[in-house]
Amino acid sequence: MRVLISGGRVIDPSIEADGPMDVAVAAGRVVAVAPKNQLPSDFAPSRVIDATGLWVFPGLVDLSARLREPGYEYRATLESEMEAAMAGGVTSLVCPPDTEPVLDEPGLVEMLKFKARQLNLAKVYPLGALTTGLKGETLTEMAELTEAGCVGFSQAEEPIMDLRVMAQAMRYARNFNCTVFLRPNEPNLSRGGVAHAGAYAARMGLSGIPVMSETIALQTYFELMRNTGVALHVCRVSSAKGVDLIRQAKAEGLPVTCDVAIHHVHLTDMDIGFFDPHAHLIPPLREQRDRDAIREGLLDGTIDAICSDHTPVDDDAKLLPFAESEAGATGLELLLTLTIKWMREQQVPMHRVVELLCSGPASVIKVQAGSLRTGMPADLCVFNPDHDWVVGSQTLISQGKHTPFNGFPMQGKVVATMVNGNLVYSTLDKARNKVTAD
Repeated sequence: MRVLISGGRVIDPSIEADGPMDVAVAAGRVVAVAPKNQLPSDFAPSRVIDATGLWVFPGLVDLSARLREPGYEYRATLESEMEAAMAGGVTSLVCPPDTEPVLDEPGLVEMLKFKARQLNLAKVYPLGALTTGLKGETLTEMAELTEAGCVGFSQAEEPIMDLRVMAQAMRYARNFNCTVFLRPNEPNLSRGGVAHAGAYAARMGLSGIPVMSETIALQTYFELMRNTGVALHVCRVSSAKGVDLIRQAKAEGLPVTCDVAIHHVHLTDMDIGFFDPHAHLIPPLREQRDRDAIREGLLDGTIDAICSDHTPVDDDAKLLPFAESEAGATGLELLLTLTIKWMREQQVPMHRVVELLCSGPASVIKVQAGSLRTGMPADLCVFNPDHDWVVGSQTLISQGKHTPFNGFPMQGKVVATMVNGNLVYSTLDKARNKVTAD
């Protein structure tokens, strides 16, 4: 099908676009992006989507979204979370390996990718387990897992206690040109903690997770990088000191990239309020100076991507006293809207938003995504910047309804999503979708 997205504000720094343009799509790929009436003369669309007054972005690439399959279907299903991704404009997403069973064998990875393809929605890029069963003892067969479709290797939230194993894993990953994804956490310092180790947690009587659990882990990783040469992606940096260490590592020339969860761009430990379990997250929400440093790191290029850290949690695990509740929150449908909210608050250039949500994460996992360049897969989303709505169980498609933003009024929402040239999600007024025959 040939589709024309007409009259929207197209924003994509990879093609230096920011203004009213038409996007021509055919055979699942971008044919052209050009001002009105400047498309190829032989392009005859079979469908025209009127995007006047709307914004058109490349499809989002999310570096951390737990889909809960296989093994945790009672919390969410692959279908429900893929539909949530479409509603959030996320066309490519990275799935951590902490499923049940763990993604440590090629057959499991191939099965997950097959099921995702059958749904014909978002593109799923699994991370393989760095060690068998995520137990931190025996290395997985990284070459075979890469052939099966893994874009990197991770321990998810499970530590490797033996640094000799960690060094061996990094050397092995380097030999196969694989990226290692690690969340910086020294488990001996964070064990039993549920909130940031600061004055607020102390007053609330909550056991703390200190910043040094992040910084000590980072310093260890960087020293191992110097000796192994591995490419490292730091997942979910949460502190000012952590951001500064990553900035120094990049200045040194280490092959390191990093992301931050969207929650940490907006919230602080004070948002726990009166023991609100929706604000129980890992890593924990930290102090305002940490949030401010994260925002600075997003602007100066220290942080390469914003992710949703989407983790659906069911009522039985979430609606408990704070310290007993399970950490995690839904985020796929909020990622773009909350990033636009930050953009408006700090007057961030629009091109930086697209870099952090599209091209930046795509470059981390080395996939063809996050851009509307001619010949690229036609993955894109259409965003209504003036759509007012309130976050809640009735407005979220994800099976996971728990987020610290429950009840928050939002401005702006994805109204259409296209994957490989197929319109897979749309809430556009039918009067604005003009359909013509070939």
